[in-house]
Amino acid sequence: MTPSSAHVPGTGPRVRRLTVTLYGYAFLDDLVLLYPVYALLFADTGLSVGEISSLFVLWSLTGVLLEIPSGVWADTVSRRLLLCTGPLLGAVGFGLWVLFPSYWAFAAGFVLWGVHGALGTGALEALVYEELDRLGAAGRYARVMGRSQAAALLGVMAAMALAGPVLARGGYGAVGLASVLACLLTSAVATRFPEHRDRKGGRGAGSGDRAAALRAGLAEARGNPPLRGALLLVPAVAAVWGALDEYTSLLVRETGVADSTVPWLLLVVWAGATAGGLLAGAAEHLGDTGLAALLAGSALALAAGAAAGTPAALTLVALAFGGFQLAHVLADARLQQRIEGSGRATLTSVAGVGTELATIGVYGAYATAASATAHGTAFALFALPYLVTALLLVARRRRPGRPDRSPGRRAPLRRGGRSVPGLGDAYDGTAPVELSED
Repeated sequence: MTPSSAHVPGTGPRVRRLTVTLYGYAFLDDLVLLYPVYALLFADTGLSVGEISSLFVLWSLTGVLLEIPSGVWADTVSRRLLLCTGPLLGAVGFGLWVLFPSYWAFAAGFVLWGVHGALGTGALEALVYEELDRLGAAGRYARVMGRSQAAALLGVMAAMALAGPVLARGGYGAVGLASVLACLLTSAVATRFPEHRDRKGGRGAGSGDRAAALRAGLAEARGNPPLRGALLLVPAVAAVWGALDEYTSLLVRETGVADSTVPWLLLVVWAGATAGGLLAGAAEHLGDTGLAALLAGSALALAAGAAAGTPAALTLVALAFGGFQLAHVLADARLQQRIEGSGRATLTSVAGVGTELATIGVYGAYATAASATAHGTAFALFALPYLVTALLLVARRRRPGRPDRSPGRRAPLRRGGRSVPGLGDAYDGTAPVELSED
């Protein structure tokens, strides 16, 4: 007799409410028609590659300054409130871009967009993980977040498909208006997130509570080497391709296609990234060697596809972005599983700060490289950091004295907010194994 879905962990109505809201939020948050054309808007306004890169740096600096404070805030106040507020700020920023197109309007918009991102980073992951954990479905986190990333990328793809026709009919003004409406819808959907905060001072906590949350999160990282490794892995995987993403429209334009064709070719690239997010559930048990192979293969595909300089070769860039997206989801899952204390959003934001700092470095280096060579060559050069990360993962795997990580020695999976070393974590074989049902 097959049990009803209501009795299977991860399939009940409360889990469905959470996941449906998450997928809708992720889709709408990236259904921004300005995404595939804003680099073109900046260039058409007269900005150089260096000025465009400086805007991206400002965007990332905003995240660096606000990432940890917003993560601490998310551990002491309503995470749902932060997820509702962020898109509203993004709407104001996008409005500035199309109403007052100039360097300083673009800069103000990026600051507001950076605040939007900082409010969501940490808050979203912590809310989803803890709600799943409360429902006995924490083991589904990688799969759920992979699907949410795929939903976000579907939003990007839908925006790319719509951007060309809307731009042709109404110009940047119509594209901007559609982007503002998407932000307003995102904020409305965020009100549907369930949130159960069983923590003293969870709402309206003062500065003392926030300082205590920050100290507790950092103390946990200091005393937990696997957690520190996971904190470093996230920016190593996410920063480079996240920065290159901002230049993909320029890479596509360089292949010689018309501007109206650029969003359609970007669809190919982001179809690959979407597929990578959907594969997260199947790949969630990859160890260090598997992750290293994934990164190395994706790096080679990126280098070959970008250097070729043809529209057809963009399929290799799509394959690479799919690999990087998958690796990003898996790195985030490692991090969430290794956090044991109450500072989940704080520590997720610490990883976010690392990502933003590394991204700033990539923006600066890219501006230098693209000023001296073609965009395709610059993209190919930035495949090298992933090869280095892959080598470091293999070296870590082969370090003398490291535990065996073969399938027969899988690390334990637990529910209830406890340590879940999985995904290649160290395991001495002494702790009990509790596999969650899926």
